[in-house]
Amino acid sequence: MAGAAPRTVICLLRHDLRSHDSEVLRWAQNNADYVIPLYCFDPRQHLRTYYYGFPKTGSYRLKFLLESVKDLRQTLKKKGSNLVVRKGNPEDVVHDLITQLGTVAAVAFHEEVTKEELDVEKALQRVCAQHGVKIQTFWASTLYHRDDLPFSHISRLPDVYTQFRKAVEAQAKVRPTVQMPDQLKPLAPGIEDGCIPAPEEFGQKDPLTEPRTAFPCSGGETQALMRLQHYFWDTNLVASYKETRNGLIGIDYSTKFAPWLALGCISPRYIYEQIRKYEKERTANQSTYWVIFELLWRDYFRFVALKYGTRIFLQKGLQDKEVPWKKDPKLFDAWKEGRTGVPFVDANMRELAATGFMSNRGRQNVASFLTKDLGLDWRMGAEWFEYLLVDYDVCSNYGNWLYSAGIGNDPRENRKFNMIKQGLDYDSNGDYVRLWVPEIQCVKGGEIHTLWALSNAALSQAGIALGETYPLPVILAQEWSRYINQKPSKRDHPPRGRKDPSDTPRQHKDRGVDFYFSRNKDLS
Repeated sequence: MAGAAPRTVICLLRHDLRSHDSEVLRWAQNNADYVIPLYCFDPRQHLRTYYYGFPKTGSYRLKFLLESVKDLRQTLKKKGSNLVVRKGNPEDVVHDLITQLGTVAAVAFHEEVTKEELDVEKALQRVCAQHGVKIQTFWASTLYHRDDLPFSHISRLPDVYTQFRKAVEAQAKVRPTVQMPDQLKPLAPGIEDGCIPAPEEFGQKDPLTEPRTAFPCSGGETQALMRLQHYFWDTNLVASYKETRNGLIGIDYSTKFAPWLALGCISPRYIYEQIRKYEKERTANQSTYWVIFELLWRDYFRFVALKYGTRIFLQKGLQDKEVPWKKDPKLFDAWKEGRTGVPFVDANMRELAATGFMSNRGRQNVASFLTKDLGLDWRMGAEWFEYLLVDYDVCSNYGNWLYSAGIGNDPRENRKFNMIKQGLDYDSNGDYVRLWVPEIQCVKGGEIHTLWALSNAALSQAGIALGETYPLPVILAQEWSRYINQKPSKRDHPPRGRKDPSDTPRQHKDRGVDFYFSRNKDLS
């Protein structure tokens, strides 16, 4: 009597480019004779953004993605498997593989929450239904599992982060990471692994190396795990994270986990387990807790996207609020090119354009400037970030922009950042501005933040002609005048780090929410 036909499972990988803590790979390992880990370069991700038509994926993120795919292939090969790579719509690639193999037991993937990804999932369901193939899905993108939230239904998710955080911390538990086997099942016979494409195939070039970057890292699970090892165990930097996280220059002011988290090269549950281990073996303090606090922000924006669906992309936002947003292309060009004449804004925007990265503190400020000072449509900023950020995560990006625009999850009405105060607080000597706006680097100290208030003699001595060598400000906000010629003393500086709204001193409540877990980027 002939044995049963071998079972083949296709594992479609998307934002889960890792071999550790992977429910999809573990399930396939336990339920198949042949496992096909598959990554598709979906051409739709290289078209244009929805409203303003910017390129959807910029060169820095593409480079990071290609490195991550390459790294996962090498890791899987060491485990007796491989990563099958194809260019094409995932539903078409899966259809072709099912047809080629003749019989496939199941297609497995981790679930996503936003429209483009959900459209792929619906198309996969149609393809699998046509071929009589089972679909097996898992939830794995967040620290806390969707099914473990202490709310009866996602519609009951609180609209304020602090309420969410307190409920989850009190009533939910983080599931342990999935233990993975050392060796994985092989690919099905006759399946070619396929070539990893070059940037040129997407109309891009490899970006030039920028020595000033705060994120000089490569993509992939291997690098992500090395970064955690460095930041936690080799240097103990995590123990002072809360004090340094609002930095602007260099790699080690923050964890910089965000780019790897965005592609799933590192699991949030693995970070959590390592934090708990560190707290047990080394030290537990506000800084170690703050890493978890930031992972919870990342979770929150994903669950907000699950609750509100496509409303996170709409002009009126979650609050269905009518705001007379402007669409002035000249003002927007000044913002995106770092030519606003406000040095702290310009430095951040130039860093983003040159490196694909910006600190969390910078993100909060340039978003506030675009939406509150310039009054431009927040979606222009959100789509510009989508194009350029190496750590772009759809839920965190749009959640944070809605928050900054005052139409999302901010419990405080009309939060607005003071660009001059922020510059003096976080770049008091002007070193960050001088790094990215070299044409004004001869201005000494904090006065670099308010060039228009300097005397003609001082400007001339610094080689600056406002309106010629550096722009005049596109706007002067009334509240900036309080900080002209002010030299902040160290004791004037507010505490470094975003506070939870429930415990923030009143005078510092304008600090905002951190853009992305990104402390990797870290965000503030």
